[in-house]
Amino acid sequence: MSSEKPGSSNVVWHNATVTRDRRQQQNGHKSVILWFTGLSGAGKSSLAHAVEEQLHQLGSRTYVLDGDNVRHGLSGDLGFSDDDRKENIRRIGEVAKLFLEAGVIAMTAFISPFRAERELVRKLVPHGEFIEIYCCADIAICEQRDVKGLYKRARAGEIKDFTGISSPYEEPVSPEINVDTGTRPVEECVDEVIGLLRERGILEKV
Repeated sequence: MSSEKPGSSNVVWHNATVTRDRRQQQNGHKSVILWFTGLSGAGKSSLAHAVEEQLHQLGSRTYVLDGDNVRHGLSGDLGFSDDDRKENIRRIGEVAKLFLEAGVIAMTAFISPFRAERELVRKLVPHGEFIEIYCCADIAICEQRDVKGLYKRARAGEIKDFTGISSPYEEPVSPEINVDTGTRPVEECVDEVIGLLRERGILEKV
């Protein structure tokens, strides 16, 4: 087994001839990371996929990195301790950054409970290319939506380190957009996100 540590000087970044700018030109839009964060049951995945559907209909190139899906593969070796949650977000951030270089509108739907880890991802990319979308929903509403019964099990002590119950969720201090996914219809929330993308020049203005 090699004794070399990660970050060895033998690893060199390869610059492709097909650049991000060329990919964006072909796609007809800029690439960006849309980071949906919020409690379990707040509507992150529902909103991210609804936004993707709208963007797809507009002809945009997109991909949603969904929490459960990533846990099946990329982060299949991680649990839900604070350290494992941090490592999960670090991995997702690096993958999202690759999608950014690919000219894609990358969306992530993760609880991502800690501000420091979300800020770490923000700092991976140039200013303005990480859009934090806080899916705001009262915990009582999240519990009502909980078809898997996770909150009930967490309150009974059957699930440890459950965000909002036995593990903290640190709300974004100044997200790019605060979406009321607790009480507003998903269609209105989608319109808010699409509107922000037009305002910022990610998509063409109508």
